Amino acid sequence: MKILTASEMREIDALTIEAGLPELVLMENAAHRVVELLERVFPSLSLQRIVVFAGKGNNGGDGLAIARILWTRFTPLALDVILPGDAHAQLALLRASGFSAIHTTIPPHARTATIVIDALLGTGLTGPAREPYAAAITEINSGFPLAKVVAVDLPSGMSADTGAAAGAVVRADYSVTFTAPKRAHLLGQGLGKITVSPIGTPAAMLDEICLSENEPSLWRYLLAPRPAEGHKGSFGRVLAIGGAVGKSGAIAMTGLAALRMGAGLVTVATSAASLPSPELMTAPLSGNWNALPGDSIAIGPGLGTDHRIRSFVTECPRPMVVDADGLNALAGAVPEGFAAPRVFTPHPGEMARLLGRPVKDRLADAQQFAAAHGVIVVLKGHRTVIAHPDGRAAINPTGSPAMATAGSGDVLTGLVAALLARADEWTATLAAVYLHGLCGELAGAELTESCVIATDLLRFLPEAIRRSA
Repeated sequence: MKILTASEMREIDALTIEAGLPELVLMENAAHRVVELLERVFPSLSLQRIVVFAGKGNNGGDGLAIARILWTRFTPLALDVILPGDAHAQLALLRASGFSAIHTTIPPHARTATIVIDALLGTGLTGPAREPYAAAITEINSGFPLAKVVAVDLPSGMSADTGAAAGAVVRADYSVTFTAPKRAHLLGQGLGKITVSPIGTPAAMLDEICLSENEPSLWRYLLAPRPAEGHKGSFGRVLAIGGAVGKSGAIAMTGLAALRMGAGLVTVATSAASLPSPELMTAPLSGNWNALPGDSIAIGPGLGTDHRIRSFVTECPRPMVVDADGLNALAGAVPEGFAAPRVFTPHPGEMARLLGRPVKDRLADAQQFAAAHGVIVVLKGHRTVIAHPDGRAAINPTGSPAMATAGSGDVLTGLVAALLARADEWTATLAAVYLHGLCGELAGAELTESCVIATDLLRFLPEAIRRSA
């Protein structure tokens, strides 16, 4: 599913209108999609008390159209419309339907509403919400103790492009957006359950959009059943480098994750004489890394400082996922190019060291760094961002606070490495990040978010694969 900026949404709407679908029809379709959600979620809609907050822009027009549809379909209905600012042209259509409960302030009886429709501000907002909208947002959040809040497109006050709030922002229980999600729907918080609804825009108009949601349809073929004649050499060999003295557990988790993800053979170059899993082959960390077997390489977990890291990461002709100390060795002077595909998997602190400054905009920073250095960037965190050097980017929808535990990133490094041994770097990375996050969700649900440790994630990988295949 493609993800849009506010300006891309405006352009697509304009092209849709130019192609012959009038704005009024688009607005009517949007209103019907919201009413359909209300019918699904709230039983006996005609028995609800509903308040619609409508602004003056197209978002407000959607709200007024919603009010008209509710009024004409579900009479008798306890319905009030609050207009904190200038009215939209849709107001005339609402009045023509015989509806008259239109207010500029909130009447006392409306405080018992069970549903509040937020149609104040849409995707065009820049900066904090101004009055009288800021006051209306505060009322929605605190003035209707019995109500569930349904946001039209996205909660008022939220930036469509970042999900951030410069000032007051509505806290929604449900959000209904149209045509495609906006960046805020993946990056923001307080949107509730999100529904994406078509309103008539041709799907082909989204073909050139570079940002998408990471979803199994992009890489599901990697999970196909293995051929009957396959052997361990058919499914890729991984070399994992790391685990200096006292830190061998990190690279052991990377190696184990690569095995569990299906790699046929995993060799771990580490300081430890042996590792907990007997299936892992070992080699001395002090040896010649170039001479060790591996169709792909994972480097960094627990590695510490080693003068060879920088040149090896830059010059090795095999695809590589670089994490932890592998990234730290490049900080301050990241090469502009590498001898083979590279996947960087920084958390925000590591990303800041690579950039030489704090992360300001997760998506923009990841995209710019990927383009500047010719690497795929996996910027980890809530809604992990994946950026390709050619401008493509994806936002990952899976994940859980249960994954906030030491070693989770080492497991991800192993998953990426296993898939990198048998697939292109973009597809391998998308699949690994999605499955990693889904493992976290499943582990948190069964073990509680507080009790999950990194190796638990691998217990749930088979189920994550079954659900994604």
